[in-house]
Amino acid sequence: MFIPVSIFIILFAAYAVLIEYYRKSWNAIPSFEFDESEIHSFSKKISVIVPVRNEEKNIVHLLNSLCHQTYPKNLYQIIIVDDHSTDSTWNLISNLHYEEMNLVCLQLADYSDNLKTNSYKKFAIETGINISNGDLIITTDADCEPQKDWLKTIVAFHEKTNAKFIAAPVKINSDNSFLSIFQTLDFITLQGITGASVFKKVHSMCNGANLCYEKKAFYEVNGFRDIDNIPSGDDMLLMHKIYKKYPNQVFFLKNKNAIVSTAPETNWKGFINQRVRWASKADKYNDKRIFWVLLLVYIMNVLFGALLIASFWNKMYLLILLILLILKTLIEYPFVKSAAIFFEQEKLMKYFPLLQPLHIIYTIVVGWLGKFGSYQWKGRKVVSGKL
Repeated sequence: MFIPVSIFIILFAAYAVLIEYYRKSWNAIPSFEFDESEIHSFSKKISVIVPVRNEEKNIVHLLNSLCHQTYPKNLYQIIIVDDHSTDSTWNLISNLHYEEMNLVCLQLADYSDNLKTNSYKKFAIETGINISNGDLIITTDADCEPQKDWLKTIVAFHEKTNAKFIAAPVKINSDNSFLSIFQTLDFITLQGITGASVFKKVHSMCNGANLCYEKKAFYEVNGFRDIDNIPSGDDMLLMHKIYKKYPNQVFFLKNKNAIVSTAPETNWKGFINQRVRWASKADKYNDKRIFWVLLLVYIMNVLFGALLIASFWNKMYLLILLILLILKTLIEYPFVKSAAIFFEQEKLMKYFPLLQPLHIIYTIVVGWLGKFGSYQWKGRKVVSGKL
């Protein structure tokens, strides 16, 4: 078995340039600061929309966090859209009452008679937007925990930038298990790329657990129309639609008070299903810039696998594999660490080199399944983009 070494050199050089570009771009993002005295003059109305399905273990904790926001209570509403939950989620939220917080609870089933869709989450969000009274739409997930200054920070950033779309940071709270450490480091990398790419406007990237966009902009781009047949992508696909109309008004908010935290998946099956769901929309991006980035990263990892296989015939390839693996780690480490410092998770970086081989395997498998496989999510099975 013969593999031209020149292919690895060219691809590896391109990959190294890309990662170094992300590192410099992440570090160049200015940390957003604002004057607390300005908050008293804010009058922006916010609608926080949370689509939920089978979240009986999480929803009350989220609502309690939202109730304790420092943003004026009369200026924001919480809209919970229950997406056909089969557990006690609806019973919980329909019986909750907050004296100061404006809480609206909807059942998607009341709006979806004879509905044919591949994306219930997009429909849930759009249903919430249609009945909302806010000028700004903020989305998060039921298993998330925002900090008390979350809404205040986002509004202050919007006031300063006049943003049409804001991608904000998301953090996984590691419980120090092997799986959670692996997830957290992987997610830190994704967040670093998100911040860097949005700041430099090289491609669209975000996470639906922490987004903000103007309701007017949502309607101007016709919401989820033309992407409503894709099960995932309520975040990045919408972001790109708004970016095409307002390329200079899409931002990443780099402020620790804007971080939303979430728990890691508790088992490998759930983790793989989550990542396959994310990967399933890779070839659906209208933003072809990120497609080529993803393709480069995937081919790089596949070639590592090819080197391992080739080493059974020629031990020289094993040496090349080890050298490139060390170089890959050295190139990625400074970038991931810089993002980890922002999320105050730099202590996990000691595991980063050890997890490199597993991450390569994971990337190959998830990328393949995202294109050709299927996954279970919230009790629904998705195969090749169809429910």
